[in-house]
Parts: sequence; C-alpha cells; structure tokens
Amino acid sequence: MAVKVLIVDDSATARAVLKEILQQSPQIEVVGVASDAYVARDKIVQLSPDVICLDVEMPRMDGITFLKKIMRHRPTPVVMVSSLTQKGAQVTLDALEAGAVDFVAKPHSNIYDGSDEIEKELIGKVIGASKAKVSALETTSKPRTVATSALASTTRKVIAIGSSTGGTEALKEVLTRMPKNSPGIVIVQHMPGSFTGQFAQRINSLCEIDVKEAKSGDFVRMGQALIAPGEYHMVLRRSGHQYFVEIGDGHLVSGHKPSVDVLFNSVTKTAGSNALGIILTGMGSDGAKGMKNLHDAGAKTIAQDKKTSVVFGMPKVAIELGGVDEIVPLTKISQKAMDLIENMS
Repeated sequence: MAVKVLIVDDSATARAVLKEILQQSPQIEVVGVASDAYVARDKIVQLSPDVICLDVEMPRMDGITFLKKIMRHRPTPVVMVSSLTQKGAQVTLDALEAGAVDFVAKPHSNIYDGSDEIEKELIGKVIGASKAKVSALETTSKPRTVATSALASTTRKVIAIGSSTGGTEALKEVLTRMPKNSPGIVIVQHMPGSFTGQFAQRINSLCEIDVKEAKSGDFVRMGQALIAPGEYHMVLRRSGHQYFVEIGDGHLVSGHKPSVDVLFNSVTKTAGSNALGIILTGMGSDGAKGMKNLHDAGAKTIAQDKKTSVVFGMPKVAIELGGVDEIVPLTKISQKAMDLIENMS
C-alpha cells in the first residue's frame, strides 16, 4: 500500500517539484498539496496522510508552530524541508525537538536542483518516516534521573554511540542522564555538517557532562562527549594511555558519512573489550556490523528497544546479527551503560 503524502509549502514551484520527485516512487502517493498551514489543516482531516512534508518558513503560520499543533492534536510523521543556513539549522533542531521525524536539507541558493542524490534522500526519508512512531507533544518535560555508579577508573574505558532518525532526541535523553564521572563518549549522529556544531552546543547546555563537536586530535576525556562533525568520518585512536579522535573525509560507508560502522570498527581495534557500544534509533543498518565486531572483541553492547525507538532499523539489524548484549528502553540506557562499565574487568 502506497505511503500517502501531503506537501505543505508556500512556493507553488516547490510544491510542484516535490510532488514530481515523490511520485517517481511507486511506494508513494501524493494525496494533496497545501500553500499554508490553514489549508493544510483541513486537508489533514480530509485526506489522513501517512506523512507530511512541511516547509519551515511559511506565511500566516510558520512551520514550527504548525508542527506543534499537528503533534498535539493529530500526531503524524513529519519530514521538515529545511535549509543548510545557520538559521535553518536552528529551526530544524527546534522542529526535531517538537516531534518532526526527519528533515531534508536544501541548498540555500537553489532549493531543488533535481539531482539524483536529493531525490533519493527525499524519497527514502519519506518512506522511512511512514514507519516511524510518533506521539503527542508533551507540554511539560519530565525530570531526568542522572545515572550513578562508583567508578574506580574510567581512563581505559570508552563509550561509542551511533544514531540516526530520531537520534537527536534519543541522544538528548542518554547524554543528559550521564554523570560527570562517565567514561569519555564518542558519537556519530547522521546529520549535515552545518548542524552538528549547533546540536552539540544545545545538548551541552542541558548536560552535566561536556558535549562538543569533535576536531581531529581531541582527546577522549572522562565526563565529555565528542560528536562527529557532519559529512566527515570519525575514528578512535590511542596515544600511550590516552584515546583521541581523528576526523577525515572519504567515501560513504554503509550509505553514510559520518558512518557509525566506521566509528565502531575503529573502537573495536583501539579499545576492544574496554569499550561499550550503544546503538540507538535510526533507519537502515549503519552500525550493526560494527556493533557485531565490538561484541565479538569482548566489548559490552546495548541496543535501544523497539518500543522507544522512533525507527527500529539500526538496533533491529544489530540484534539480528547477534551483536547486542542488552536491549534497553531509552530512558534506562544511561544507567545500564554505567552498570556495565562498572562491572568491566
């Protein structure tokens, strides 16, 4: 059965091109278009779309305000259409916090250039969004319990985390629960380069640990998380008793750059049984093979469970490959990680 899509964009050209791209896929049916939130509101009730493609900047009611209304009154998977500008990154992160499943980044000067890459990304994300779990927007935040553990030494330990669709909010849940004495953390989240720095700053303001976008040569320190910069791979290296990261270019691996598999494989070689791997919500399978390698090298491994995953893709494949020790709800992952770290030899 085809995925029913509603396109909401104030530009007639954008609506037409989006529709043309999406209708190339036999798995998608564009059931309607709308020029603003008020027209879209009526069409959502009338057409019951499976996925909404929503422009960020619109007249009368902006995309974020409308998204919050959708998630509060009629939760539906939403893919935001955003730009790669600094403002676009900020607004997109706001949208992900408000419940958007994913976003498609568009060049600043030419929104739709018709390239195969953009078409493939848009179609893939819309189909993936149709499988996502969405829930009503919560107006009050729940208090977070920070994980605790009496760690004698964490200098030899390292935590590696991989995430994709739904991962920005999942990472927020995990990292805000990490205590100051947690081992150093290295992270790959599938995200454009213009987004990761702002994302790291936003998460850092909420955490007891320090969170930053990684740079080549950064040491992996206790109580700090390093997030791979978008569009670059990140690997773990060791110098004497200290871990550090290297950032580099290269081909897509497992369909992504940065790739979770690249990070996990480097952690396997560098840290081995001193590592703990965590794979969170995301489409596809990036990180699954890398997690299996971590597991086979004696590292402890955790996968987010199906119930709390926005898209149970990456964790599911990792579990199927036999690379997962523990399957854990999102809010309990940090404590489980600290417990496993504490019991490592």
